[in-house]
Amino acid sequence: MLNRQGRPSASGDAGAVDHPTFTGNRALQVEEALIFEIGRHEVTGVDIDEPKDFKSKLGALERTGDIGLPGLSEPETMRHFVRLSQKNYGIDTGLFPLGSCTMKHNPRLNEKMARLPGIGDIHPLQPLSTVPGAIELIGELGRWLCELTGMPAVAMTPKAGAHGELCGMMAIKAAIEARGEKRSIVLVPESAHGTNPATAALIGYQVVSVPAREDGTVDPEEVKKRLSPDVAAIMLTNPNTCGLFERDVVAIADAVHAAGAFFYADGANFNAIVGKVRPGDLGVDAMHINLHKTFSTPHGGGGPGAGPVVLSKALAPFAPVPFVVVEDGNARLVENTSDAGDAQPLGRMCAFHGQMGMYIRAMSYMLSHGTDGMRQASEDAVLNANYIRASLTDLMSLPFGNRACMHEALFDDTWLDGTGVTTLDFAKAMIDEGYHPMTMYFPLVVHGAMLIEPTESESKASLDLFIAALRDLALSAKRGETDRFSGAPYHAPRRRLDETRAARSPILKWTPPKPVQEAAE
Repeated sequence: MLNRQGRPSASGDAGAVDHPTFTGNRALQVEEALIFEIGRHEVTGVDIDEPKDFKSKLGALERTGDIGLPGLSEPETMRHFVRLSQKNYGIDTGLFPLGSCTMKHNPRLNEKMARLPGIGDIHPLQPLSTVPGAIELIGELGRWLCELTGMPAVAMTPKAGAHGELCGMMAIKAAIEARGEKRSIVLVPESAHGTNPATAALIGYQVVSVPAREDGTVDPEEVKKRLSPDVAAIMLTNPNTCGLFERDVVAIADAVHAAGAFFYADGANFNAIVGKVRPGDLGVDAMHINLHKTFSTPHGGGGPGAGPVVLSKALAPFAPVPFVVVEDGNARLVENTSDAGDAQPLGRMCAFHGQMGMYIRAMSYMLSHGTDGMRQASEDAVLNANYIRASLTDLMSLPFGNRACMHEALFDDTWLDGTGVTTLDFAKAMIDEGYHPMTMYFPLVVHGAMLIEPTESESKASLDLFIAALRDLALSAKRGETDRFSGAPYHAPRRRLDETRAARSPILKWTPPKPVQEAAE
């Protein structure tokens, strides 16, 4: 069955049914087996000499049996991983609409700079005397971050957003203890990233939730109701996870400070306001910055990330070691608390000073764009998100009314009522259209949330095609064409997976299948 464009319809893959292949391949779409299935245990693609006699230091932990790893030739190895890479979806293959994750384009200039001699091969155990340029660059990047945020100090050590949250909240806790106070409560809005309450709880605070108004923002009066001498801080994301700017942020900061508490800002969405608003001017005391989101460095895959934390004057003395100090134009690294002078570092959060490659990429991004370019990137991200919102609002429902958003547009599933199609069904059908699904079911304050963030990376032509695809899916759902959704994706290599079963009963070890005999002639 063909659709209006003459392509196989979503109700089935006509090519796979009508023209099966012996290999399972579909032309250049190769059915790639597991490496354990194609490898041979008895061979290896590399000649390795037998080791000379030695005394093992592993004791009872020494392996007694074969390791069981597959052996492959170099061409087989290359083909295997290249084929797997072709099955992956990334920002270099298409639009990545994940809301709250900021999957923007990573300029190749940044990658080239990160691989320059003397940078790409730098090692954290080198003597400091051999890396003065690296220390100077860390200091310069920190200066730019302070300038962009309006904050006097920055801790560069944290490895990512959640690590940065931990750093900022530990600095707040250290400052409170230095005042001789004991405060036990942290306020967290209901719409916050899950790492916010987790971080507060990890360092011993009780989390008190702050509800959102009907428009998706935080009411200063609700904050004031919960303030007391026991409150240590509020953790507020701005723009928030509903894609909205907290318009009463200054009033909230004033109320928090009047109660003797601190204002921690989750900087995950800083990419919406860079060059437009300085968080320090809004009353922020600490904020982490995801270099791997706002300043284009690679995102995902478990790292490496970088989450520097900017600090107010009140918190600056408690920044962890190591940190960079610039005196008379010369940068030096303070590695030990005993060398921190009048400062009171909260301690050390990791062995080495951050992620050098991420620093280079972020610095390259900043220098190539300049202040005006970074401001334009923020403006374009907001423009693109509002273009998507305005182009879909006649078909898809908005939980907080048809009002301007920031860097991401948030829809709910009200418009799917009565169609027999769920949010998950809709997202899976997007895969058939060649798109990674948007963020689903987050933030939790919105039922059936569909959070879309195009970033500034996408052209109008790219957005128009994405919007047209979503409109076609939405109209199909409203027409009751449930077959298009119920089993989607139909064109992915493994169709729809049982995600619940996979999470609860994962198969973590490959076992050889039973041999299949050829049929007799």
